Amino acid sequence: MDALTGLLNGPRAQGAFLLRMVMQAPWSVRIEDRAALCVMLVRRGEVWIEPEDGAPVRLGPGGVALARGPAPYTVCDAPGRAPRVFVDPEGQCTGPAGEPLGSVMQLGVRTWGDRTDGDDALLVGTYRMAGEIGGRLLNALPPLLAMPGGLADCPFGPLLDAEAAKDQPGQEVVLDRLLDLMLIDVLRTWFSRPEGEPPGWYRALGDPVIGGALRLLQDQPARPWTVASLAAAVGMSRAAFARRFAELVGEPPMAYLTGWRLALAADLLRDTDDTLDAVARKVGYSGSFALSSAFKRVRGISPSGHRARV
Repeated sequence: MDALTGLLNGPRAQGAFLLRMVMQAPWSVRIEDRAALCVMLVRRGEVWIEPEDGAPVRLGPGGVALARGPAPYTVCDAPGRAPRVFVDPEGQCTGPAGEPLGSVMQLGVRTWGDRTDGDDALLVGTYRMAGEIGGRLLNALPPLLAMPGGLADCPFGPLLDAEAAKDQPGQEVVLDRLLDLMLIDVLRTWFSRPEGEPPGWYRALGDPVIGGALRLLQDQPARPWTVASLAAAVGMSRAAFARRFAELVGEPPMAYLTGWRLALAADLLRDTDDTLDAVARKVGYSGSFALSSAFKRVRGISPSGHRARV
């Protein structure tokens, strides 16, 4: 399982939030929902996105943006426009004076805005939570990733737009899968651009040797890996493998494996009722004591404390 797969296997797969937003200028929406990640695809018109810190970004038709939480941001028809709608962490919509606007702005099935035939329309898909595995990927993204014409030829946008307006059995699953596919397309496109600055482990996945080692660690975290056994598995000497792994990934093999195991453990602690000992053995630790020691050393909290917190 690679990091992109890890991001898309989190609890949000139970039903990501999706809507079609249709607005007529002048308009401005302040997003304060603290969601892990929001995908926005402009279908028509012009949209500006203003991050909390940073310059406004203009998107035309086909333009796409990823807003990484929990920082707030504003989506509007022109930069500097005072917000007329606020979206809070509970997903409630209010006006500047706190008046509720939820029912007023409902325009139909998964369609929201101030006018059904508004000049500006965009798809908004929100991943409210992200597993700890996805945290490695999310942390590699800027607060606002924008590609003004990034998905003009993406087939998933029109499909997602058409499906969003339907209300049929199984529709949530269809929308989840389409949104996932669009997100993967965005991330692949972004990381392939010179300015994308992908993290070391993402670049290393393309290396014929180190990429193979990363997949072994990700797919079989419970194996008693050592640098020597990993090197042997990919056909390199121990010293050459350790040096190349650190150069490409940015950290030694065992440090990467520790981070991956603890990320998996954090997800299991959150998403299952497995005992601490069972979690430990699933991710490659001899027992609960060994896992607890590593978890607290790296994350600054005990596994039981993490489970209680989330």
